[in-house]
Amino acid sequence: MSHALIAPVLLPAALGALIILALRGDLRLQRALSVASTALLLGLALGLNLLAADGVVRVYRLGNWAAPFGIVLVLDRLAALLLLLTAALALVVQLYAVGSGWDRRVRHFHALWQFQLMGLCGAFLTGDAFNLFVFFEVMLIASYGLMVHGGGEMRLRAGVQYIAYNLAGSVLFLAALGVLYAVTGTLNMADMAARAAAIPPGDSALLRTGAVLLMLAFAVKAALVPLHFWLPATYANAPGPVAALFAVMTKVGAYGIMRFMALVFPQDTAVESAVVDLLLPAALFTLALGQTGVLGSRHLGRLAAFAAIGSVGTLMIAVAQQNPQSTAAAVYYLVHSTLAGAALFLVVDLIGARRGDPWLRPRPTMPGSGLVAVLFFVTAIAVTGMPPLSGFIGKLLVMQATAETPAVVWVWAVILLGSLVAIYGMTRAGALLFWKGCQAGPAPPAPVGQGLAVAAIAALLAGIVALTVFAGPAMRLAEDTALQLHDQPLYLEAVLSGQEGTK
Repeated sequence: MSHALIAPVLLPAALGALIILALRGDLRLQRALSVASTALLLGLALGLNLLAADGVVRVYRLGNWAAPFGIVLVLDRLAALLLLLTAALALVVQLYAVGSGWDRRVRHFHALWQFQLMGLCGAFLTGDAFNLFVFFEVMLIASYGLMVHGGGEMRLRAGVQYIAYNLAGSVLFLAALGVLYAVTGTLNMADMAARAAAIPPGDSALLRTGAVLLMLAFAVKAALVPLHFWLPATYANAPGPVAALFAVMTKVGAYGIMRFMALVFPQDTAVESAVVDLLLPAALFTLALGQTGVLGSRHLGRLAAFAAIGSVGTLMIAVAQQNPQSTAAAVYYLVHSTLAGAALFLVVDLIGARRGDPWLRPRPTMPGSGLVAVLFFVTAIAVTGMPPLSGFIGKLLVMQATAETPAVVWVWAVILLGSLVAIYGMTRAGALLFWKGCQAGPAPPAPVGQGLAVAAIAALLAGIVALTVFAGPAMRLAEDTALQLHDQPLYLEAVLSGQEGTK
C-alpha cells in the first residue's frame, strides 16, 4: 500500500494550516511556500499518473481498516488525470495571482488556496460516498472565502447567493446519501455498487429515488440547467484567479455523475433510464443557454461565466450517453474546456485591469492592447471550438459519440448552432474591446509587474496547443481511461478483494 496516494490530500492540508498558524504576517514566505507546495503537488500528480498508467486500480485503506468498514482512497486513470489537471491549473493560476497582485488583498489567500486544493484532490481520490460529501464541503468552504476575496458590495452579494445555492445542493447531497444508505446499507462506493446490482428491478424504486437525488446534487455543482442560477453572478464577480480555479470545480460535479453512473448505476440497471433520460435534455438546454448568454452579455465577467456554462453543456451531452466512446470524448473535452475556461477568466481579468472597466463599451485604447488582443482571440478560438485548436477536436468527438443516439438531430443542431452563436458573441466582444475602443479620454496607466500574469495565460494556451498537437496520444489516454472507468468488476475487485493483513 503506497502512501503516495494520500499525499495529494495531506500536503495542501498541512501547508494551509501552517500558513494560518505561523505565516499570516509574511506574504513573501506565504507565496514561496504555497507555490512550492503546489509545484510539489504537480510532481506528485505526475508520479501518480505514471503509477496508474499500467491499468491497475490501487487502493489506500486509511488506518489499514478493511473495506467497506474503513475509508478508502482509490487511484485509477480518471482520478490520476484529474489530479494532474487540477495541480497544473492551480500552479499556473496561482502564479497569475502572484503576478497580478490579487494575493495581496487578503492575508488568507494562500491558506484558502491550499484548502481548496485539498478538497479537490480528496474528491477525486475518495472511494467513499460520504467522504466525497466531506471533501465537497471542504472545497466549498474554502471557495466561499476565496469568492469574497478583496471585498466589495457586488462580490459579497454574489458570494451570499453562491453560499445559499451550494448549501441547498449540499442538503440534497446528504439526503441522497441517506436514501442510498437506507437501500444498500453502505456508503463505500464499490460495496454500494455490488449491493445495488443485487436489488431486483421490481424493488428498485427507492434506489432510483436516491440516484435521481444524487444526480440533482451533482447537477447543482456542475451548474446544469435549471440548477445553474448561482454560476453567472458568482463567476462574474469572483476575483480573476479564483474564477479560473473555479473552472475545475464545475468538473467535480461532472466527475461525480461519471463515477456513479459507471460504477454504482451502470447501464444494465433499472436506474439508468431514470437518470439518463433527464441528463441529455438538461445538457442540451445548458449548452443553448450558455451560448446565448455569451451573445447577450455586456460584461466581460458574465461573458466568461456563460461560456463556462456552455462548456458544461457540451461535456454533459457526452457524459449522458454512458458508453466508453462517449466517455472518452467527455474526458478529452473536459481537459480542454477546463484549460480554455481558466484562460478566458484570466484574460478577462487582465483586460479589466488594463481598461479599468469590465463592461463591453468603447473605452480609450488599453496599454499593450496588441498583446492582450492576441491572448483574447486565441482564447476565444479555443472556447468557441473553432479550428484548429482542441475545442474543435473535442466537439467533433462529442458529435461522433452521439451519432447513434435517437436525439442525434437535436444534439448536432444545438452544438453547431450554439458554436455559431458563441463565435458571433466573442467576435462582437473583441470588436468592442480592440477595434471600437477609441472613446476620447486618457488611457488608464499600464499595471506594474504583470509579466508573470501574462506568462501564466500563455502557459494555459500552450497547454491547449499541446492538447491539439498531441490529440492522438491524448485521445488514446482518454479511451484507456474510459474503458477502465466502465470496467466495474475491476474496481470492485481492487477495493473489496485482496484485503489480507487488514484489520
